[in-house]
Amino acid sequence: MRKLKFHEQRLLKKVNFLEWKRERNSREVQVMQRYRVTGRDDYKHYNRICGMVSKLTSILKKLDPKDPFRIQMTDQLLDKLYNMGIIPTKKSLAQCESLASSAICRRRLAVVLMKLHFAENLKDAVTFVEQGHIRVGPDTITDPAFLVTRNMEDFVTWVDTSKIKRKVLQYNDRLDDYDLLS
Repeated sequence: MRKLKFHEQRLLKKVNFLEWKRERNSREVQVMQRYRVTGRDDYKHYNRICGMVSKLTSILKKLDPKDPFRIQMTDQLLDKLYNMGIIPTKKSLAQCESLASSAICRRRLAVVLMKLHFAENLKDAVTFVEQGHIRVGPDTITDPAFLVTRNMEDFVTWVDTSKIKRKVLQYNDRLDDYDLLS
């Protein structure tokens, strides 16, 4: 390839088209493969959210610790992140400062299904979700990127007409033929 001229370099100074695959995206690829994130845009959104949370945390830390506004905003931020399941406890802002996008990826529906033992591996969980075998509350979810909060986690279950649910019930000797009539 020819050497770029000065004005071409200025236009393309933030993007290196020749070596973009080798640039600092190894962590991105690892996280996307581990949590089966299919769209790179989803990962970018998660990263952006983590960046905004850490920026907000640094702004809150600059305020006086006894300031009522700081106390109120800190409590709201910690409550929100805890209820979403992104942080394990509501203790301090230190957890929010080092928030990683993998914490948000752990709240995706497919990963929660694995945690709840609905599937043996992540590939099967993604397949179950995409085929419409899973519902959260009354709604059937077909997007594996659906974020499940702590409150919604209790309402993740099989769709009533799912053949996988029927097989599981049959295996556990709980299959009731009356349920199949409706």
